[in-house]
Amino acid sequence: MPPMLKLKMVSTQADLLAAAETALVCFRESAIHGTGGFAKTDIAAGSRVVEYMGETISKAESLRRCAAGNAFIFSLGDELDLDGSVPWNPARFLNHSCEANCEAERTGDQIWIFAIRDIRAGEELTFNYGYSLDDYREHPCRCGTEGCVGYMVALEFFDHVKWQRELANEVRQGT
Repeated sequence: MPPMLKLKMVSTQADLLAAAETALVCFRESAIHGTGGFAKTDIAAGSRVVEYMGETISKAESLRRCAAGNAFIFSLGDELDLDGSVPWNPARFLNHSCEANCEAERTGDQIWIFAIRDIRAGEELTFNYGYSLDDYREHPCRCGTEGCVGYMVALEFFDHVKWQRELANEVRQGT
């Protein structure tokens, strides 16, 4: 007979976050936004940090959920997406940063968060959410880094957003 599985009851947000901890990641209040993931130990560049898990859904369902405000969806290809707004996905707590220390990579049908540089114990784990320019002004960035562009957009759009901000400043100043 197999051994009995011991399940820990999760009744509060704190219990959920404690249950979501891994060998590399713990979760607590973030200076960036809400809850964030933090390195429990030093993490070497190139390390897998945490899997971004979720429900596999069709593109049509993905569009419906995005239109309803779901910001936790990753593309898995031409036909399927991954909705990470599920309780069993601790990676959904990782915040965006314009100077991220991690990035999301698709490996088969999985999304992994990898360290893109060495990360010190206690440092908040962040990745660039990679948003397009569609409605980017609706997604202000709160990362507070020196290189923050003010909005959660993909790196390829940083120059455009900076140019838009400079142009708006010039118009306000009447130059």
